Amino acid sequence: MNTVEILGYIGALFVGLVLGLIGGGGSILTVPILVYIIGLNPIIATGYSLFVVGVTAVIGAFQNFRKGLIDFKTAIIFATPALIAVYLTRLYLVPRIPKVIFTVNDFEVTNTIFIMMLFAIIMLLASFSMIITKKNKGEVLETQDVVYNYPLIAIEGIIVGILTGLVGAGGGFLIIPALVLLAKLPMKQAIGTSLLIVAVKSLIGFLGDLQNIDIDWPFLLKFTFVSIIGIILGVYFSKFISGKKLKKGFGYFTLIMAFYIIYKELLS
Repeated sequence: MNTVEILGYIGALFVGLVLGLIGGGGSILTVPILVYIIGLNPIIATGYSLFVVGVTAVIGAFQNFRKGLIDFKTAIIFATPALIAVYLTRLYLVPRIPKVIFTVNDFEVTNTIFIMMLFAIIMLLASFSMIITKKNKGEVLETQDVVYNYPLIAIEGIIVGILTGLVGAGGGFLIIPALVLLAKLPMKQAIGTSLLIVAVKSLIGFLGDLQNIDIDWPFLLKFTFVSIIGIILGVYFSKFISGKKLKKGFGYFTLIMAFYIIYKELLS
């Protein structure tokens, strides 16, 4: 095992730790780790990320299921259009992205630059959602009945599915606000339901890659296994560490990472 692989597995452990500690966000690091540390092509990295995110989210979803924090009806309403969107995106859209999308003067915007820049934008949005705290939102919604806004939930599901397919992130930071605002779920139940949606959606999206890319299964399974160890440790340590403070701190870290990707792709 060389130094690059060791650093990659340390990154995988960190991804799991973050997921276990704050209930999301860790998957946003998977693609940068696979691209900038392991050296994978971004298209392959987004596919691998779907598998890692999907499997680790299964662990989190199971833990929330045992606590009764998953609304299966809402998950089905949201996940159905998302599953279709992410599968079709990985199977048909991603393989057809041209190598050079457009040219500005002498600068060529390739498919790898496009995907990483889109990923950076997603990271910026994710960082803002973690940094900006909305006070008392969860407590107010705890007493409300679940009210389904079917059209908006379906549209949100399609959008999240396409984004997940393109950048390989679970999209929990987009799903949770949608479940809170559109389905009026309490915050804890929204997090549990989101993990189930992320798990199924990511793994279905990964199935779309099986026909298009060669999978290095030994590496992918080892990377995922280390990430699972991380999420188990993270869930344990979350009992002793303030999740809110960690979430905001990780938000700033994600913000820095987003600017690093922009610099790396456009300026270096």
